[in-house]
Amino acid sequence: MTDLRLFDTPGPRLFGLPPGSDFPADLLAGLEARLGDAPPHQRARVQIIVNTQRMRRRIRRIFDTGPAGLLPRVDLLTDLDCRAPIPPSVSAIRRRLELIRLISALLDAEPDLAPRAALYDLADSLARLLDEMQGERVTLEDIAALDVSDLSGHWARAQRFLEIVGQVPRADDLPDPEERQRRVVETLIAEWDAAPPQHPVILAGSTGSRGATHLLMQAVARLPQGAVLLPGFDFDLPQAIWEQLDDPLTGEDHPQFRFRKLMLGLGLEPSDVRPWAEAACHPARNRLVSLAMRPAPVTHQWLEEGPGLGALEPPLEGVTLIKAPGPRAEAMAIALRLRQAAENDEVAALITPDRSLTRQVSAALTRWGILPDDSAGTPLQTTPPGRLLRQVADLFDAPPTAVKLLALLKHPLTHTGQDRGPHLELTRRLELHLRREARPHPGPEDIRAFVERQHLPLAEPWADWLCQWAFTTAEPGPVALETRVAQHRALAETLSRGTAPEGTGALWDKDEGTAALRVMEKLAQDAPHGDVFTARDYGDLASAILGTEEVRNPDEPHPRVLIWGTLEARVQGADVVILGGLNEGSWPEATQPDPWLNRQMRKDASLLLPERKIGLSAHDFQQAVAAKEVWLTRALRNQDAETVPSRWLNRLTNLLSGLPGQGGPEALAAMEARGAHWLGLVRGVEAPVSAPRAPRPSPAPPVAARPRELWVTDIRTLIRDPYAIYAKRILRLRRLNPLMRDPDAMMRGIVSHTAIETFVQGVNEGRISLTRAALLSTVSEVLDRDVPWGEARALWRARLDRNADWFLRGEEARQAEALQVFTEKTGKAEIAGLGFTLSAKADRVDLDAHGRVHLFDYKTGTPPTEAQQKTFDKQLLLEAAIAERAGFGDLGPRPVAQAVYIGLGTNPKEVPAPLGDEPPGTVWENFTELARAWLEPERGYTARRAMEEMNRAGDYDQLSRHGEWEDSDAPDLRPLSMEFGHEA
Repeated sequence: MTDLRLFDTPGPRLFGLPPGSDFPADLLAGLEARLGDAPPHQRARVQIIVNTQRMRRRIRRIFDTGPAGLLPRVDLLTDLDCRAPIPPSVSAIRRRLELIRLISALLDAEPDLAPRAALYDLADSLARLLDEMQGERVTLEDIAALDVSDLSGHWARAQRFLEIVGQVPRADDLPDPEERQRRVVETLIAEWDAAPPQHPVILAGSTGSRGATHLLMQAVARLPQGAVLLPGFDFDLPQAIWEQLDDPLTGEDHPQFRFRKLMLGLGLEPSDVRPWAEAACHPARNRLVSLAMRPAPVTHQWLEEGPGLGALEPPLEGVTLIKAPGPRAEAMAIALRLRQAAENDEVAALITPDRSLTRQVSAALTRWGILPDDSAGTPLQTTPPGRLLRQVADLFDAPPTAVKLLALLKHPLTHTGQDRGPHLELTRRLELHLRREARPHPGPEDIRAFVERQHLPLAEPWADWLCQWAFTTAEPGPVALETRVAQHRALAETLSRGTAPEGTGALWDKDEGTAALRVMEKLAQDAPHGDVFTARDYGDLASAILGTEEVRNPDEPHPRVLIWGTLEARVQGADVVILGGLNEGSWPEATQPDPWLNRQMRKDASLLLPERKIGLSAHDFQQAVAAKEVWLTRALRNQDAETVPSRWLNRLTNLLSGLPGQGGPEALAAMEARGAHWLGLVRGVEAPVSAPRAPRPSPAPPVAARPRELWVTDIRTLIRDPYAIYAKRILRLRRLNPLMRDPDAMMRGIVSHTAIETFVQGVNEGRISLTRAALLSTVSEVLDRDVPWGEARALWRARLDRNADWFLRGEEARQAEALQVFTEKTGKAEIAGLGFTLSAKADRVDLDAHGRVHLFDYKTGTPPTEAQQKTFDKQLLLEAAIAERAGFGDLGPRPVAQAVYIGLGTNPKEVPAPLGDEPPGTVWENFTELARAWLEPERGYTARRAMEEMNRAGDYDQLSRHGEWEDSDAPDLRPLSMEFGHEA
């Protein structure tokens, strides 16, 4: 069999495709042209080496379109093999666990070096540095030999960590991924030197940014039938500019720098790089972009070479520039263009490294039912299994708060073994119970007390299951990693299984479940290489490891609406290409500071410079901007401040503005005009729909629906905000307490009432002495039992301690006058003829020797003044009226000697009710008239009728749509009717 010869010229051979070409398609087109009339079986002897799985799949899809024939061999760079045995690379998790063990010991000895919360981040950073050093053949001795005379302070600190790299275990000689790749490449090159392959070998699509890849590209280019095909090669760059790229410190951020480095290694010049195939691109636009991307300084080059570009409007006809006022407008403009592409059967791709922008675009597309094909997928830690595993890891640190407990119970993978419906019903009821009882830190006793009032068959086993995992798993101290991982997986499966006797529920189902299980199994496999972990350190570790995996969306995406990262864009083609987020910090992404080596030290050590990523990003921009139709989009402002346009966009627009002779300003204006058209569409889509303002409500329900019983504490609200009574007593709506209730004034009042009443009742029964020590002891017991916040307990205890002497002096006088003392006594009085009842629960009722009633009400805030009591705050006056007409409990009607507010606030004082000016009989007559008025059909429950403070928020302001109307607006009286037992 004769050898297949694609190339007749001697090596080394470099070929290129210009920016804007469809790289995989043009690669195969050039290959077919060189094969010519060769027999079909010869194609199978061609070996193509590509750098991504996506490019390999794209090549296969192109072949699948026909005609039928044998395929060339397509290998991945990372899958190359050699005859010599090379061990597999070490697990990334294992390497980081080994480093964490060493870093943890260092931090234990020198805790000032770094916080323990940074354990995984430090290990990950060191692992990446170690991997890079091995890939670039840099040793620790090379690092130690660097000149650090000006960096002694920083270097001393970094040196302590870098010493750890040399302590990594090497017993089984498992290399890191970059070291293994380097070993494979060097061994393969040695085998090729001994016996060069005679079949065609084409390495395509790589830029050679890594050391091992760079070596392989040189070796392939020198093979008898080898060639390297460069993507996005700038054939328009002059020789003088190529020579400026020799120094990495000044040229690394240029898109063509890596190609210059490769040419220097092969002893070639740019003129030696030949076109691989005729590519469908925009030569004029490529020349413009090439000039714009020149390394600084460039102004004189623009002035000298700009006039030679010719008319600029034709090559920029397909370019649209979007300068959106904000990220939302940018995302919506992109979404509108993607939607149009879907309607016109065009393939449109958004290319951006800004994941925030892609999420906003995806959200905007959902309004039209379009699910884009996002190549980045979803981080595993944000999928349902990932979230559950992270939440479960938190249980090892401390028992769950009410918020964390309910988040676990409501998780879509919790209790999926059986009885999911009853589980959700119990969870809903438990949430209402915890809100009502203000239990921010529930315990087993709270769950048992709740379940006692439930009648669902699942209630008892559900409570056993819940108490088993929620309150018995906390173990915050150090535990061996193997044990932690086993407990973590078992507990997650217990939650997912629920009360089912066996199984794991739906935790490991679907693609994301399979990926999560694979991560947990890998962590368990590598756990013996880890150290002991506290619960908090383990939670950080588990979250970080889950964050390294991604899962594709399981739903079927739209085939023509695509979202690509910059890596995917290198090997794909689209009718419309949108370069989004063209601001500094997004594209190019902000360079992450290296905690170990600065820029000069990296250069001296022959490590990769930070500008490498900028250069790669610049190359991606240069390729993508050459597409047939291109959108360049940016937001003028983000959430914080004005943004700075991407350096490449800035160069392009500045170049156009400076070439009036070639129509540059007009071309730029046309690009912006096309963008302004789409921004106008965005404003139309986003324009708010005008709706009339809601009026100030004053509903007038039928008399039959109106309440026939109120409490004295409701009367103040009835006078000031009748709508609140309507919502509370007629609609029966209640404000939900927050789960993590703050120690607010209401709770302080409840706890203070409980403490004082417990003390007074104990004094009356002879169990507690009337002393300061006994009072403060009672206060401490109540606070410790009912207040879970340590700071609030201390503050409230201090306030009661400050008022203790004053209170005891008054209590001695009250006890001396009272024969009997009653607390929390309920009384009711009915208005004859109206069928209306007024109820009250007095904080304290004392009977004196004359059979008279003394009423007391404790206030932790400021008691109402005499004037306020006469007009609005009639609580004690009404209690006095009830005491004289009907009495409290079994006491019967009795005359009232006094009614007093006992203020326990910052300035303690007693404020008596004005019984002389407002006798109980008169108060009752006035209340009767008030009750009669509220039973009139035309009387409406006006919202915020007479608020004490206009800026005070009410519990039902949102329901009444306060804010659309003002307190000065006339009420909208609206009679309501009853239909089928409900309000119409």
